[in-house]
Parts: sequence; structure tokens; C-alpha cells
Amino acid sequence: MKNIRQSTQRRAVNVIKKKRLKSAIKKIKKMASQKEALKAYPDVQSIIDKSVQDGLITKNTAARYKSHLLKYINNLK
Repeated sequence: MKNIRQSTQRRAVNVIKKKRLKSAIKKIKKMASQKEALKAYPDVQSIIDKSVQDGLITKNTAARYKSHLLKYINNLK
């Protein structure tokens, strides 16, 4: 019973953290100018790194997210 309670609570927290990560990435992708995106990028990068520490995503996935975001930002006008 205790394990069920623990896993339910952990799942709730992980869902919130994962949603925060996805919304941060989407926020950068909606930005129109490169300057805005570059200002917001360090915050998103720290969210991605914290997600790795929490075990939500793997190191390679985080690297891929950061790489794709920077590629997207560099292509903005």
C-alpha cells in the first residue's frame, strides 16, 4: 500500500515537471525574434538540465533538445 502511495505521488510530480519542460520548449518555438529566444534560452536550458537530474529524460535526450533549440534559434531572423 505504501509503495502505491509513493508511486502515485511521484507520478503526479513527474507529470508536472514534464509539462513544465514541454511548455518551456514550446514557448521558445513560438518566439518570433532571435533576440527574445536567445534571452529565454538559458532558462529553458536549466529546465532541461534539471529534468536530467530528476531522471525525467536521459542525457542524450537533453542534448538533442538543446541542439534542436539552438538550431531553431539560429535560423530565426
